[in-house]
Amino acid sequence: MPLGQAGRKLKDSLTGTIRGTGDVVGTTIETTKDVTVGALREASDAVKEASGLTGDAILGAVQAANEVGTGVGQVVKGAVIGVVRGVGEVTTVTAGTLSDTIRAAIKGGSEVGGDIGSVTRNAAAGVLTTTRDIGLGIQDTAFSVARGAILGANDVGRDLGSTAKAAIQGTIRGADEIGEDTLRTVRNTARGLVQGTAEVGGDVGAVTRGAVEGAIDAAGSIGLKAEDAASAAATGAMRGAQEVGESAVEAVTGILETTVQGVKVVAETPFRKEKGGA
Repeated sequence: MPLGQAGRKLKDSLTGTIRGTGDVVGTTIETTKDVTVGALREASDAVKEASGLTGDAILGAVQAANEVGTGVGQVVKGAVIGVVRGVGEVTTVTAGTLSDTIRAAIKGGSEVGGDIGSVTRNAAAGVLTTTRDIGLGIQDTAFSVARGAILGANDVGRDLGSTAKAAIQGTIRGADEIGEDTLRTVRNTARGLVQGTAEVGGDVGAVTRGAVEGAIDAAGSIGLKAEDAASAAATGAMRGAQEVGESAVEAVTGILETTVQGVKVVAETPFRKEKGGA
């Protein structure tokens, strides 16, 4: 996919700045933010053009990383943070902006043959860390990131279960970085994964299992009990399924009370919706 003006500008800037730098993420954040702000301020309608600009900028960043030989995951993390902060400086960041950002990162990573699991984890973590900058609650951010990850994976024909696993690992990492409630993050990520999967007609059961596996894998690194992480993922998945319909509930139910990676999956009951999210 050809780059637009913002994408070309960002690619050219990053190609010169990230080569040999000791802080790839930080450099990418600042460069991407500056390009995003400049492009939106020149736009006739910043709100309408924000979505297209997001995808173009992230693709430019990914192409720069690929050309320089720097890890695409690190550049993606910096690029999504920079884009979100840049959009927020000029106009309002919405849940749709976040979904579009993750979706664009996965599409860009796929285009250059990058490790989509790494791209998804880093993009999800990056967007989660912007929560306090943009005025959205952690529950809305996690949900939007998850939905965008599924839509992006579907766009490029990637396995949705593996995408769910990587996405929830990323949101857990991002929430931990900024001291947010990780279990609430897990619940709302799983909820968004299930709803996104239903939206594209995917396998809700496989995505639920992927979310539980990802939560279990990430739990130990941040001091969570695997059982608590698995329970939060299952609970969020069920809440998402209940909002979708009976077939989704049946698919999630098939995962409950099973054992995943040696951990028994038990959802919290009743499935009451928390204020502002799952």
